[in-house]
Amino acid sequence: MRNILITGASGGLGAAVVGAFAGQGDGVVAISHPEFDLTRPEEAARAVARVPGPLHGLIHLMGGFAGGAAVAETDDATWRRMMNLNLDAAFYMARAAVPALVAQPGGRVVFIGSRTAVAPVANLAAYNVAKAGVVALARTLALELGPRDATCNVLLPSVIDTAANRAAMPQGDFGKWVRPEAIAELIRWLASPSAGEINGAVIPIYGQS
Repeated sequence: MRNILITGASGGLGAAVVGAFAGQGDGVVAISHPEFDLTRPEEAARAVARVPGPLHGLIHLMGGFAGGAAVAETDDATWRRMMNLNLDAAFYMARAAVPALVAQPGGRVVFIGSRTAVAPVANLAAYNVAKAGVVALARTLALELGPRDATCNVLLPSVIDTAANRAAMPQGDFGKWVRPEAIAELIRWLASPSAGEINGAVIPIYGQS
């Protein structure tokens, strides 16, 4: 049995990812807000300490979205919030988890980025830049982990078909959105021993959009 630490576990995607790992018999440590504030480094360290025994995988799903203003109208609070939720938390979790992940061979890290990290959308500067930072973090970590028999990859979904997104965008074409179960299955495979040759990949998962 492997121990898998999953952040953002209470969200629409989180439930599917937790189910994918639990369904194959892995030990899942599910982390979510408000029990943990992963924008604080000491909370990231506390989350890693929750894992009973060796840590085999970090699946970092936590993030947040805000936008709607051009760069010239983006306020400091929105910019800082997007960096905190999307980039700072990813960095803190990686920094806290890596020592445990490389203590045995086969450690896995999977981040969730966004399509806008590589295809920016107007009026989403803070979100675009934060998610682009997650991609850079993942690729850097992959270079550092590869020689230690561990991997890091990042997924770039478009709009995910969750209840929250349906409520926020009721006129959307839900059939073209990415199913959480499809993302969860890809994450499950990337975190498996079979995916040891995939490292530093930036993987689009756009559904039909």
